Formats: sequence, structure tokens, C-alpha cells
Amino acid sequence: MKKNRNVKLPKGAKPVKSLTQVLRQSEHVKEIVKESADELASVNTILNEEFADSAHLPKLDDALEKSEAVEIKVQEASVKLASVNQALKAEVRERHHLERQLATVLKQQEETSYAALHDSLTGLPNRALFNDRLEHGLVQATRHGWTLAVMFMDLDNFKTINDSYGHDIGDEVLRIVAARLEENTRGEDTVSRHGGDEFLYLLMDMTAEHDARIIAQKIIQAVQMPCKLSVGELIITPSIGISIFPKDGATAESLTKSADAAMYQAKRSKSGYAFATIATGEVNN
Repeated sequence: MKKNRNVKLPKGAKPVKSLTQVLRQSEHVKEIVKESADELASVNTILNEEFADSAHLPKLDDALEKSEAVEIKVQEASVKLASVNQALKAEVRERHHLERQLATVLKQQEETSYAALHDSLTGLPNRALFNDRLEHGLVQATRHGWTLAVMFMDLDNFKTINDSYGHDIGDEVLRIVAARLEENTRGEDTVSRHGGDEFLYLLMDMTAEHDARIIAQKIIQAVQMPCKLSVGELIITPSIGISIFPKDGATAESLTKSADAAMYQAKRSKSGYAFATIATGEVNN
């Protein structure tokens, strides 16, 4: 699931890192101003002591008066800068708090979005996400003249596994099968859990039906590998029905139904997989 990278802070807000850097610089300036005020006060004290017993010199008195005025201003600036720094610290704490809240909200949104579009047991895309990708694929296929396929896969005798070993073993079998399907999925394709022990596979941009045949054979070989479970090794055999766009249907619903019918034919004939042929009302192996 892709993360939302377009979330922005409120208008005019500065990131915490930026504010922290400004605070460090301001603290540094405050120290310089304070040191300057202390040094100026020290200089003025020495000058006052030095010329306390001297003859009256109006210009010198005026210079000392101005220097003392500057000292007061620098000291006041130091106090005000300290106050500004305190406000900046409070702002940084507030921004840290807001960013933590934002991160929590974004994580919750991601988790909610993921849960709405993925199967909770296997982590595969669910029926809603598969249909969305299939609809998008059909638009692209129609626009570019592509061919695509929908595969409907069912696990043979899966009910017997649940009845014999319990649903926990059945769930583990489903997770193993899902992982094997993902391993044999091309980047542009989608594998989904349709429900129960049924899975759907969207094969995009095929050059020929032979591509679907090769994928189906690879899936069967992968799924039939022994599943190592706490009750021992189990061999799972799948049955796959394949429908081709546009030959076997022009909509997501019609293609899925055609693939479903072909899957039952493959199950009856124990052929592993079968192609649907809507035009003749037959199913080809």
C-alpha cells in the first residue's frame, strides 16, 4: 500500500527541525548578547572608577553616559531574547506534539485503508481491490488493444482438510498458497483471495493465450509443492479456470463468471486448468 506523502503542515507552520535550528541559533545569539552586556558593564565600571577623581571633562561624561545607556539597552535585549527563546521552546514542544499526533493519524489511516482493500488472513488484495484493478485493466486493454486474462482458482478437497485437521490448519494452508501465488505473480499482475479457498489472478497485457497457459502451469506446480505443517506434509492440488478478454467477456463480471465456469470444468476433468470459450458455450482444456 502506498503511503500518503502529500500531507502538509498547517499553512505558515515550520517543521520542527527548522524551528529547532532557529532556537539553537537564537540561544547562541542570546549568549553573545549577554556576554556583551556583561563586558560593557565591566568596561563602564572601570571607566567610572578611572575618571572619578579626574578634572571635569564634559565630552568624557557624555561618552560614559551614552555607553551606560547602551549597556542598559543590551541588557534589556538579552532579557527580551531570553523571553523569545522560551516562546520558541514552547513552540517546538507544541510542534513535536502535533507531528506525533499527525503520524498517529496517518498510520491509522494507512491501516484502515489497507484493511479495507486486503484480506485479513493472507494479506492479498481482496475482491474489492481486485475488481478495481480489473476494471482499470479493461479500460487500458480497450484503449490499447491489449489482451488480458482472468484466472479463477479453487483448491481441490479443501473442505476435507478443514474437517480432518481443523480450521487453524486450513488457514495455514491458505496462507502458504497465498505466498506461493505472490511469488509467481508478475509485477503488473494481481493475485487476490476471492473468498474461502478461491483465488483470482489478473494477467495483464498478454501476447497470446499461451502466456496464460504458462502462468497456470507455474501456479499449479508451485501450489502442489508439499505443505509442511504441524500435522505433517499435505499436498494441495488446485483447479484453474481461464477467461480471455475480449473473447470470453467484456466486463469484470462476465470475465469472472466465465473463469469460474471454466474452473469447475477443470475440477471435473481433473485437468488442472481449462480455458473458457463463450462463443461456443464450451470450455477448452
